[in-house]
Amino acid sequence: MSTSTAGEAARAALGDYEPVIGLEVHVQLATRTKIFCSCPTSFGAAPNTNVCPVCLGLPGALPVLSRQAVEMAIRGALSLHCHINSFSRFARKNYFYPDLPKGYQISQYDQPLAEHGWVEIAAGSAKKRIGVTRVHMEDDAGKSIHDGFRDSDRYTHVDLNRCGTPLIEIVSEPDMRSSEEAHAYLTELKQVMQFVGVSECDMEKGQLRCDANISVRRRGAEKFGTKAEVKNLNSFRFAKMALDYEIERQVALIESGREVVQETRLYNVETGQTVGMRSKEHAHDYRYFPEPDLVPLRVSEAWLSRIREEMPELPAEKRRRFVEAYGLREYDAQVLTATRAISDYFERAAAVSGDPKMTANWVTTELLGILDGGGIEGSPIGPEHLGELVALIATGELSGKLAKEVFGKMADERLGPHVIVERDGLKQISDEGALGRIVDEVIAANPKQVAEYKSGKTVVLKFLVGQVMKVSRGQANPGAVNELLAEKLK
Repeated sequence: MSTSTAGEAARAALGDYEPVIGLEVHVQLATRTKIFCSCPTSFGAAPNTNVCPVCLGLPGALPVLSRQAVEMAIRGALSLHCHINSFSRFARKNYFYPDLPKGYQISQYDQPLAEHGWVEIAAGSAKKRIGVTRVHMEDDAGKSIHDGFRDSDRYTHVDLNRCGTPLIEIVSEPDMRSSEEAHAYLTELKQVMQFVGVSECDMEKGQLRCDANISVRRRGAEKFGTKAEVKNLNSFRFAKMALDYEIERQVALIESGREVVQETRLYNVETGQTVGMRSKEHAHDYRYFPEPDLVPLRVSEAWLSRIREEMPELPAEKRRRFVEAYGLREYDAQVLTATRAISDYFERAAAVSGDPKMTANWVTTELLGILDGGGIEGSPIGPEHLGELVALIATGELSGKLAKEVFGKMADERLGPHVIVERDGLKQISDEGALGRIVDEVIAANPKQVAEYKSGKTVVLKFLVGQVMKVSRGQANPGAVNELLAEKLK
């Protein structure tokens, strides 16, 4: 059977199989220093400058655990509803690679920091909980940079700046049944980590990386199939594409009578395919043993209680509250909780405006529109000023059209709405006497349309309202204008 024919057969058989997906996500903690030494974790430094004897693995250098890293790890685990173990232990995970100068990684093995959590995702129209098996702490390896295209001039450069950077590894249960669910899980996980201030999760800087374990089985079967691991997926899009390819590859193997081999694979973004890297290691291959240079980590109840009290409201809880307390649509609540900064901005603006729904509309459409993908932290309009603008609309002092004009000037000049309205004379005209004079002027100037209206062609009223708005430079109160015109044209 040709390769193309085999691929077509696999795609046709996909519906008969169910993928089983588990993810291992490495999240870099947003500490100022590394996990076992005082070297900075700043990104972009010259190669091999943020290093010391500890993270270089030099003889006689001893690690000292960072309290800040532990607290951030606990925050991350609490945000995933995990149980925090009062006693955990570090272990040496032995393997040899050019960017691992110690020859081992300090990680946690049989006694991790936290266990038994979950992440809730949207699965179609329903909600689904993905189990979190464990969250453990470890230090990162360095970075290998491959250079050159031909074997004769290919070099690998090693930058050890990243060595010793603090990580948490979040290991999920094999609860995901599609690449879409895996994508939703990663999206929610990233948002939660950013919300609680554990990590910036900038994938371009390597602050969030994912390994995927995937197998397939006949629908209805209980036993898992043989899994393959796809390593170092550094974007959610590539993770989804790699999973889709791997599902089809494994189905094609089974359908052709061959077996899936347990192995580690890499995703080639150029070809859109996964390729074999090495046979899959087992725990005994790493020769784990307790780290002799570090005492066990003990988390007291008092320490845990303090961290728990300092935890911010989680995104899912905030979305629920926005819908229930403010009466927002689910979609608006999703947009407003995309980041903690956006949700904080909205609540500060709504507190000033007194109208959460209108405030939500202005934040999600007008404000986020002018930011052009940038963070709300750099907004030219502060939350209090936006709240004042919405309040002017709610009280009828500004029309929607005038408000947009004022909004544009607020963004350009970084001034409050009251200053601009007073300076430019943009206040909405609601005074009956002032409006009456403008309405009389419009009626006198449009005898033909007035006659048509009086003959029963009431649609002409819209034209006359438009003329009033034009004469008033958009400042007339539209509702009051409609009432006055209808009264005067009786």
